[in-house]
Amino acid sequence: MKFAFFLLVCALALPAQERFAGSPELDEAIEEAIKNDQIPGAVLIVGQPGKILHRKAYGSRALMPAREPMALDTIFDVASLTKIVATTSAVMALFEDGKIRLADKVTDYLPDYQGGKSDATIRQLLVHFSGLRPDVDLKPKWSGYDTGIRLALIDRPVAEPGQRFIYSDINFVLLGEIVRKVSGKPLDQFVAERVFQPLGMKDTRFNPPPALRKRIAPTERVEGQILRGIVHDPTARYMGGVAGHAGLFSTAADLSRWAEMMLESGQRNGGPRIFSPLTVRKFTEPNTPPHQPILRGLGFDIDSPFSSNRGELFPVGSFGHTGFTGTSLWMDPVTNTYVVLLSNSVHPRLRRAISPLRARVATIAAAALGVEAQDVLLTSYLETAQGTPPRRMIARTVKVMTGIDVLEAEGFARLKGRRAGLITNHTGRTRDGRRNIDAMLAGGVNLTALFSPEHGLLGTEDHENVGHGKDEASGLTVWSLYQGKDRKPSPAMLNEIDVLVFDIQDIGARFYTYSSTMKNAMEAAAAANKDFIVLDRPNPINGVHVEGPMVDEDLITFVACTVMPLRHGMTLGELARMINTEDKVGARLEVIQMKDWLRGDWWDATGLTWVDPSPSMRSLNAALLYPGLALIEYSRNWSVGRGTDAPFEQVGADWISGVELAAELNRRQVPGVRAYPTRFTPQSSNFEGKTIEGVRFVVTDREGLSGIRLGLELIGAINRLYPGQIDLDRNIRLIGSRELVEQLKAGVDPRFLEPALAEKLAGFLEKRRKYLLYR
Repeated sequence: MKFAFFLLVCALALPAQERFAGSPELDEAIEEAIKNDQIPGAVLIVGQPGKILHRKAYGSRALMPAREPMALDTIFDVASLTKIVATTSAVMALFEDGKIRLADKVTDYLPDYQGGKSDATIRQLLVHFSGLRPDVDLKPKWSGYDTGIRLALIDRPVAEPGQRFIYSDINFVLLGEIVRKVSGKPLDQFVAERVFQPLGMKDTRFNPPPALRKRIAPTERVEGQILRGIVHDPTARYMGGVAGHAGLFSTAADLSRWAEMMLESGQRNGGPRIFSPLTVRKFTEPNTPPHQPILRGLGFDIDSPFSSNRGELFPVGSFGHTGFTGTSLWMDPVTNTYVVLLSNSVHPRLRRAISPLRARVATIAAAALGVEAQDVLLTSYLETAQGTPPRRMIARTVKVMTGIDVLEAEGFARLKGRRAGLITNHTGRTRDGRRNIDAMLAGGVNLTALFSPEHGLLGTEDHENVGHGKDEASGLTVWSLYQGKDRKPSPAMLNEIDVLVFDIQDIGARFYTYSSTMKNAMEAAAAANKDFIVLDRPNPINGVHVEGPMVDEDLITFVACTVMPLRHGMTLGELARMINTEDKVGARLEVIQMKDWLRGDWWDATGLTWVDPSPSMRSLNAALLYPGLALIEYSRNWSVGRGTDAPFEQVGADWISGVELAAELNRRQVPGVRAYPTRFTPQSSNFEGKTIEGVRFVVTDREGLSGIRLGLELIGAINRLYPGQIDLDRNIRLIGSRELVEQLKAGVDPRFLEPALAEKLAGFLEKRRKYLLYR
């Protein structure tokens, strides 16, 4: 699924301890599960830093060989909670020490991994995108920590790193060994010293001593013996009880201490700081590859098939994990709440997973807090996800009023008594299809001049140096802002103008030049002391997705008017606000906002008629593919389909085998798109009149499609199949990043490039947030 972002908004009017009223419902849910033999018993704590909202023990700790009542201080085999509480904590500590970097290869720490020939990274182990199987082979039976590590090092991946999500214990077996190698101490000793002891987690440990046996909840009968104080997971058991994926024992009280620390950004109740707030945020925000159908933090689950314990009301952006033995922990930074549910559902035999119970408990807890499920797009959290939304937007159809419609509905009052110049082209139309020029004149606006961008007023001129002219219908002069280097209104052009109005449909890509025309005109207006009004229009490929690379500052040109990423996820009105402030343009700027447009809306949601924004931009599909396919358009020996009936939906050249290139691209499983071989004959542009082979693209999931990933995969495939054919340096202004060009030349896998580019968006996303106008 790929994801357009929602976050739930919390309505919290009273202090939580006065408002929390979920205890009867929580009691009922757990007691019903015990009655139905889903679990023998449980301990539940719902809390917030500094306060316990609900704490209770239920049912039985043991059923065999004799029934024992559950107690609050029961110690549980927490199974895969080991992954976050122990192993991820240890990795966080070493990350802060500067001893582990997320982008480092696993082989940098474990040289024998895959014979030293793997590109998998630490990040991919943490988010389960390494390509490894769920577990090592357990037959024939083996024993010993070193044997377990050896099996993990040589286990053959079933997918390429970064290709797809496979929840794998092997990932954390390897991470536990990396902690040992880097710290010089076994995982259990290191995490106890760095985390458990400072937090006072006195009952949390691997291999609990016999003295604690009576307090431990037993698990399954294995080979005639009820496991009690011995780890249930067979791999961890074979490894001697200490492994990165399982083996930890703990109590609900200890896990509450750890959860409070995480919610308080690395510090518990004013106690010792364990992690910095930035580290906590880094590890708990989405870190999965962009445009993947699940969301995982570094170690933490956020939104995946395994996140049942988030329930129905805690927002995406909360985080936690589950354990096979019947344990779970969920933390929500929005309500500052955690839910610890510990049971031993595998005692004395395996039962069905308790996912429904976990979800029910979390939902009841959230409801008691007053959390309301609302379909509200919250951009602040959206931006923590590297510009990539984790939830799909609900498709909708509305009647969007663009800036010109809003201005007309107001009777053009803002322009009364003022001489106006209009920067526009054929896309400047009202909702009912009238030209903005005609609507403004009919409304009594004193239009004194028109200005046109690239492709001219009619949008038909596909060449450099568009000349000045006259609009036949109105008789107004049309000043071209696309003539050689003269792409800014001159002072003489503005003499008879009080206000410049900009109304052009953009498509949301950095190198589409209408934003550059807007910036140039803003600068001219500021210099001439003229007002500047932007009549806003939708971003047709939505205002949610943001994709790198960021353009280098010294590569600011007419195809990159400011420091921004390839796909900026903004409207031109929002972009104008950002440029005016960040680039210190200083224009007297006003943006006439649209009505009824939301950030997650694609063009087809607006109810507006598509007008080709430029001669070769003929469909929404083309607009979506354009950011990726146009990256190397400056190559003279390459066609992006200009001069055909499907520009920017197909590519080709006279040195390409369409069958070969399509097979290579499809082998790479690029999210959201498939390719098939084709032949086409451009009637203009490169290869004019010549039939060439290439590939045509089918968008299979537009929410899942990453334009930059497609572009990088296309370049990578060409470099592998047809080395030397594409001159990447010639395309530096389109690609926008010298570092990326060098990485592409070196053959770095796009699966590694895309997450790195997404990480570099953080500064832009923070800056961008201030200028957004729509939710």
